[in-house]
Amino acid sequence: MSEHSLSTHEMRLTLAQLDFWEEFSLHPDQPVSTVAHYLDIQGGIDPEALFKAIETTVHETDVLALRFYIPEGQTKPMQHCDPCRLPKLQLIDLQDRADPYQAASQMMQADVAAKLNLLTQPLSVQWLFKLGADRYLWYIRAHHIILDGFGMVLIEQRCAKLYAHYLGKGDAGAPFHSFAQYLDEDQSYCASPRFEKDRAFWDDYLKSVPVALPILHKEDEYYGGEETGLSFEYELPKPLINRMHQIAAQMEMGWPDLLVAISGLYLFYHYRQQDHDGQQALPLWLPFMNRWGSVGAYMPALLVNILPLFIQPKPEATLGETLSQLSCTLRKQRAHGRYRIEQLATDQGLSEGTRYFFSPLVNVLPFDAPEFEGCTVKHQVLASGPGDGFNITYRGRSDAEALILSIDADPSMFQPQEFEQHSQALLAFLEQVLDGSAINIRCDQLLK
Repeated sequence: MSEHSLSTHEMRLTLAQLDFWEEFSLHPDQPVSTVAHYLDIQGGIDPEALFKAIETTVHETDVLALRFYIPEGQTKPMQHCDPCRLPKLQLIDLQDRADPYQAASQMMQADVAAKLNLLTQPLSVQWLFKLGADRYLWYIRAHHIILDGFGMVLIEQRCAKLYAHYLGKGDAGAPFHSFAQYLDEDQSYCASPRFEKDRAFWDDYLKSVPVALPILHKEDEYYGGEETGLSFEYELPKPLINRMHQIAAQMEMGWPDLLVAISGLYLFYHYRQQDHDGQQALPLWLPFMNRWGSVGAYMPALLVNILPLFIQPKPEATLGETLSQLSCTLRKQRAHGRYRIEQLATDQGLSEGTRYFFSPLVNVLPFDAPEFEGCTVKHQVLASGPGDGFNITYRGRSDAEALILSIDADPSMFQPQEFEQHSQALLAFLEQVLDGSAINIRCDQLLK
């Protein structure tokens, strides 16, 4: 087992964690912020090596052992790593069931839907379902207060590395950085000149477009949306993906940024942009990984940030000019992306019990499934935490193969017919703007 010990001293909560703590305090009976994945692993599996790899990975992931508590005489929570809270891997043999996969699916869905008390219950589970001699499902569930989606991916990739090592196919690699290391680094950042530069950047950016960012009140009884939202999923065809790569290269931007920009333009022309003193702009929300250049690049935890991008195309500008402008803005924002949205909300005067309403939101997830030696692996997201209003997600490999477009919406905000129209109109918009000839079309002529 790789050398890694848990730090058990008292630690403060990060701004991101405090946001989820407040959500839990107001809605203790709702499983609003559960995150859950599973890997479907098939092939010549070595069960002993797989079991050992998962256990070692869990032992290295100290946030899985976090315990929250409120010190006597205080109101704000603290946290520490409790070795007793590390989830023990459960091997669940379903080979004797009539439909082992269906039985596993029902157990996972029930777990995702269960209430989770942040004060009294362990915050994660690790299950390994045995569906047959050559097929296992590895299920990981946690509360968003300790893990984000990329943190889950790091866990899966680390396990694959260790699995190969235990098969004698490579070195074990380095264990994860500790959560305490990240907290120390974050505290240094908050006291640094860079923090002040980032604050100034975001203050100037919000003043540059006099459009108010929407606000959500967490105490609303409908917080978290309906249990069953509106959803649409579609695998983008290969010819469309090829054209996307061509235009991304032509524009000298990554294909994820191209999809963000195109989706933002669609929402500007088809959603509800705001008008202020003759200026039209749409606040678009973008998750930002918030890890590069930090120990967080190799540490599973909750680090993801969410940043606002104002979509404000000039009517006379061409599509190509607008894409270039948005690409430039995205690069600038990411240079200052460590500045937390929760801090920005405080700077802008948001009160306790409120946060920004992150809708519409566009999320591009270019992550490769981990490679387990001698096996085929399929990755499935079961829950990714709360979503506000209208969300567009693109999931695929880092080369954009098997790229899935998902659209989700709160049914209290959209009628099914309106949602269906959005789904089909976005596909049509993608087809149009990813036609190479559209680059020179004026933005105000798109879809006319």
